[in-house]
Amino acid sequence: MTAPLTALPPRAGLSRRFSAMVYDGFLLTALLFVGSWLFLKLFGDATQGPLRYVYQLFLLGLCACYLVYCWSHDGQTLAMKTWGLRVVRDDSSPLTLGNALLRFVLALGSLALAGCGFLWALVDSDRQFLHDRLGGTRIVRAPI
Repeated sequence: MTAPLTALPPRAGLSRRFSAMVYDGFLLTALLFVGSWLFLKLFGDATQGPLRYVYQLFLLGLCACYLVYCWSHDGQTLAMKTWGLRVVRDDSSPLTLGNALLRFVLALGSLALAGCGFLWALVDSDRQFLHDRLGGTRIVRAPI
């Protein structure tokens, strides 16, 4: 006798996902301000030369650390917790570190293409972002 199939959690709506993205944007801005202050106190002027690129990579790394850690730890950033969202794999299992890192890289590509990967959700049959579609992840509703 086989176990009954459990229902997958409901997908989160677009307005809730975009609201959480705005909230995460504010949180990342604060993180980048603190990270910038620390970097500039330690290394000085980073507006030119090779240090400029090190500084940019440092800031990108801060964003990656925050998002990848949150997604792979419990599937939620602070904004996602607030809005009752969780990122999971397509089979509803939690993201591994590799899944979270892939999602970050794909989302970065979506953002680099003038946000087209996020706007993809407007035409996608399941209303998924392009990086979630390509990465095998989805954002579902979670208890608040």
